[in-house]
Amino acid sequence: MKYYLIAGEASGDLHASNLMKALLKKDPKADFRFWGGDLMQSVGGTLVKHYKDLAFMGLLEVLKNIRSIFKNIDTCKKDLLDYNPDMVILIDYPGFNLRIAEFAKKNGIKVHYYISPKIWAWKENRIHKIKRDVDEMHVIFPFEIDFYEKKHNFPVNYVGNPLLDAIADREAISEADFRKEHQLSDKPIIALLPGSRTQEITKILTIMLSVVDVYKDYQFVIAGAPSKSDEFYEPFIGDSNVKLINNKTYDLLSISHAALVTSGTATLETALFKVPEVVCYKTSWLTYKVGVMLVKMEFFSLVNLVMDREVVKELLQDELNKENLITELNKILSGAGRTKMLADYEELHKKLGGVGASEKLATAILK
Repeated sequence: MKYYLIAGEASGDLHASNLMKALLKKDPKADFRFWGGDLMQSVGGTLVKHYKDLAFMGLLEVLKNIRSIFKNIDTCKKDLLDYNPDMVILIDYPGFNLRIAEFAKKNGIKVHYYISPKIWAWKENRIHKIKRDVDEMHVIFPFEIDFYEKKHNFPVNYVGNPLLDAIADREAISEADFRKEHQLSDKPIIALLPGSRTQEITKILTIMLSVVDVYKDYQFVIAGAPSKSDEFYEPFIGDSNVKLINNKTYDLLSISHAALVTSGTATLETALFKVPEVVCYKTSWLTYKVGVMLVKMEFFSLVNLVMDREVVKELLQDELNKENLITELNKILSGAGRTKMLADYEELHKKLGGVGASEKLATAILK
């Protein structure tokens, strides 16, 4: 069969690549054409456009790049028709993918959506487009079942969370070898995960780095984004002893003692690696104000959303400053705060279920 996949960011690239591997096991002659990244490309098929050319974050950034965004949509529509797949598989990235879903549906192409748009948080009216244009919605959080099926009478397929697969399938590393390879000291590591988009890294990493001198007994290490070069991070690091390790976030988390994490998928990944964390988020004043008016969530991070209570501290916008970071980091480096968070992580893992999301999804798709 011919599959057309669209992933617009690093996490989508990861989950789509694992799905492609699962599909190949069940459909060895599978032919893939996709918008995505290096992980998808490593599985095989044809990469049309890399996600690093698609990621625009925040209201101002979107407005500045609106011509490029609509040009990409037009390119995708034409390419989709030229390829004429048996189905299109859309991974998250709703601003782009819901437009493609509508186009594909009108042209008789089966539409599968993997990792639901967060309409339970904002833009709930998108449910009408989803019910109209999506043939199969595959969700990854337990609470999404009730949202779709009970609230909106739209059946969905819960496959479990693909992060459990990604973490379970990774090859274990030797901590000693990893430290030696990257010239790390023997001090406990505090990992810094400032995100993958230029705008969020620029706003958040400097604040994260402001606490480095306070913790002389720890080694700070930045998890570099796959789409960013060493040169991009140099102005932030300066002459400090902070290390940068690119494209090895899971390996870094597996040996970290604590982490400062930009809100997003990384907050859940960090929790699944059992690393106590502080969640950080800061964007432009306008984007944040608009977001506060539109988003209807009690919590910002996926960890707290899944647990439906505060497990990890969220420092948002003006709350994200040096003083608050020090206060919250101190709570999770040792003592009762750290112990409680680790216990909560065990409960989180159970709520998300077991491994096998990619296999379950591949089976559902081929049915």
